[in-house]
Amino acid sequence: MSCSLIFENKGDLMVNENVSQKLITPPAQFMKEENPQKNTTVRLNRIFILDTNVLIHDAQALFAFKGVVVGIPFIVLEEIDTLKREVGEKGRNAREAIRMLDHLRGQGKLREGVELENAGGSILKVFPNPEKIDFSTFSHDMHEIKDNAILQTVKNLSIDGNHVTLVTKDINVRVKADALGLEAEDYTKGIVNYDVFYKGWLRLAIPANDLRSLTAKRLPELTKTHQLWSNQFIIVESESNPYNVRLFRHLGMGEHFQEVEDISIMNSFKAKNIQQLMALDLLMDDRIKLVTLLGPAGTGKTFLTLLVGLYKVAYEHIYRKLLVTRPIIALGADIGFLPGDVQEKLHYWMQPVHDNLEFIFSQLSRSAGEQYNLSQRKEGKKNDQKKYKHFDQEQPRGEIQNVERLQQKGILSLEAITYMRGRSIPYQFVFIDEVQNLSPHEVKTIVSRAGEGTKVILAGDPYQIDSPYLDFSSNGLTTTTEKMKDHALFGTVFLETSERSELAKLAADIL
Repeated sequence: MSCSLIFENKGDLMVNENVSQKLITPPAQFMKEENPQKNTTVRLNRIFILDTNVLIHDAQALFAFKGVVVGIPFIVLEEIDTLKREVGEKGRNAREAIRMLDHLRGQGKLREGVELENAGGSILKVFPNPEKIDFSTFSHDMHEIKDNAILQTVKNLSIDGNHVTLVTKDINVRVKADALGLEAEDYTKGIVNYDVFYKGWLRLAIPANDLRSLTAKRLPELTKTHQLWSNQFIIVESESNPYNVRLFRHLGMGEHFQEVEDISIMNSFKAKNIQQLMALDLLMDDRIKLVTLLGPAGTGKTFLTLLVGLYKVAYEHIYRKLLVTRPIIALGADIGFLPGDVQEKLHYWMQPVHDNLEFIFSQLSRSAGEQYNLSQRKEGKKNDQKKYKHFDQEQPRGEIQNVERLQQKGILSLEAITYMRGRSIPYQFVFIDEVQNLSPHEVKTIVSRAGEGTKVILAGDPYQIDSPYLDFSSNGLTTTTEKMKDHALFGTVFLETSERSELAKLAADIL
């Protein structure tokens, strides 16, 4: 049975971090009136018990239920207290949850229940720890003891005749609950359906003769049975030959379509498949300010983004700088302390960026055509209207030979994602890699740093997630794609085909 969740936007929680006494102002719809009438719509015997991991995933989960009792076990309060000092998303959400509970404490007694003025109304109640655990022997594992205390709380409430559901993001706790005959489910507010998530493109098959004569004006008729979003691509292929294709992009604005032609960058780089062509089309379009690129390893997400970023910054001078950052999450056991200053520490985490940039330079050096100078504008190119007037500093000159030279000349900046909060980043090409390891709130924090004239690219593989509290449906990459898909400033592509090597493709398919 699924819980009754509210999917409307509840607004931002406003917290003043700069005063010594922390004050909290919840969203207006959660504020109680001076003389509220008794809410008779709450089902007092319908209880949803929230696990700690739900609150550190979404601090406003307290307000995501309607017409029921939202229960917080006392052991959850103790766990949140231990997490509040952490630096990062978990600590921030723990502190936010504590402040909300403190505000609600002023409206009534939490042990008796405090009414929440959300849609339909609910009651928040804190339940004491059980006196004993009757389904498990004593364990020295503190984490297991806390889980069992929450399960015992659910069991006791069920014995008392209540309809109780445990809401937890811990899969093993849900399994244990099922073994005990208790009802448990995942916290599903804001998640993306795995089977129908938005890929940014769709396929249509028509006869070969029709394909040859097809024009953009005929696309509205072909797509009338499909829901189209801004900057969605339509792959029109021959019924008899799926490799005979033409590519169009829906520009929104009613039924306006545009055919996408082959794109060549510096006469050295072209798309290797139809989805890479889509990605290049979005990356090269300066009207689109936010792009998400999803797909398994080896599909070209990082390479294409760095290639276009360098071209836009160093060759066309559309942006001031290429800024690259990624989460600091290790694969496997952490090797421990890294010596050196910030840039020396980042070098190890940014090695994939170095690898791709060095490959770009090696390809350019082998090109038999025009020798491109990445630090000055193409000769004879009249592009002053695109060059921002605030560029009062002289652009660096001389041939760029490696990544270090790019950094020295201010073309490339490799930065830690830890220090992005509070910044304003104007006129830059910003690339955030491995975004599947960020929560939706962290992505919001980063994207909201974008200033005037900045383009942001989010890339990652939603099938390879290293964060313990995120999955395909709840990570920041897929949720951002789903929420932004109907905006003209946004475009996305899910890349399916690995182009790294036959071995990489085989590993991605069968391992």
